Amino acid sequence: MSSRKGGVLELAVLGLLHESPMHGYELRKRLNTLLGMFRAFSYGTLYPCLKQLLAQGLIMEDQEEPTPGTLASKRAKIVYKLTAEGKEQLQRLLTEAGPAAWEDEGFGVRFAFFAQTQADVRLRILEGRRSRLEERLETVRTALTRTRERVDSYTLELQNHGLESVEREVRWLNELIGREHAQAAAQIPEQRQDDKSKNLDLPF
Repeated sequence: MSSRKGGVLELAVLGLLHESPMHGYELRKRLNTLLGMFRAFSYGTLYPCLKQLLAQGLIMEDQEEPTPGTLASKRAKIVYKLTAEGKEQLQRLLTEAGPAAWEDEGFGVRFAFFAQTQADVRLRILEGRRSRLEERLETVRTALTRTRERVDSYTLELQNHGLESVEREVRWLNELIGREHAQAAAQIPEQRQDDKSKNLDLPF
């Protein structure tokens, strides 16, 4: 998937299927919850994405037979599962920490899978996102200074609301970055202790 939106959807699908195999309806609901928080999600984009992932061998289809005695349709449901190649592709996507991961569309989905992301990659994404928002803050503040005398009170209120929203996210990112640094610092003594224990086990 070459487009930025396609890449975000690919990551979301692979990440969700890594958690559990799902049929199309369940996957649509999970994607709507995940992607809908950050942008409008069109169901019309899902099935072309699944078709492409199938063609690439990243996911596979399986048949889920209806439970006997239920009112479910007699037709078996298709369940989508991640293949070994799909798991490898997911891991590759989770190592990417460039500008696409800092933007509004990419960051939210990348953050949703931070539990599966290496600590150094998480930190680069958080710092990149903060840098991008700080640039946005400077642009908004400059625009406010230039237009404050020429806009009505409602437009000014809307601009201030946007400014405050970005400032809140920057503060949130600062807290997350500080937490990541603290966790990394706490792991260093543990690593040293492990190395020391290994050295004690060495024969002289």
